[in-house]
Amino acid sequence: MAECPQKTQNLRGCNCTYSCSTKGKCCECLAYHREAGEFPACFFGSRAERAYDRSFAALVRDRQG
Repeated sequence: MAECPQKTQNLRGCNCTYSCSTKGKCCECLAYHREAGEFPACFFGSRAERAYDRSFAALVRDRQG
């Protein structure tokens, strides 16, 4: 697959601390997490992101607190 033309720009706004092959490739990242029933790091605040819990329940807790 070709490299994402937006990758450099995407990385500026990516708060994901996990090292993976989809970092900066938002379309691939969203598809990966959707398949896993999760949300990507960019949906979470920095503190919640570091917990690596990408569940809907974790997203709700992060947004409420």
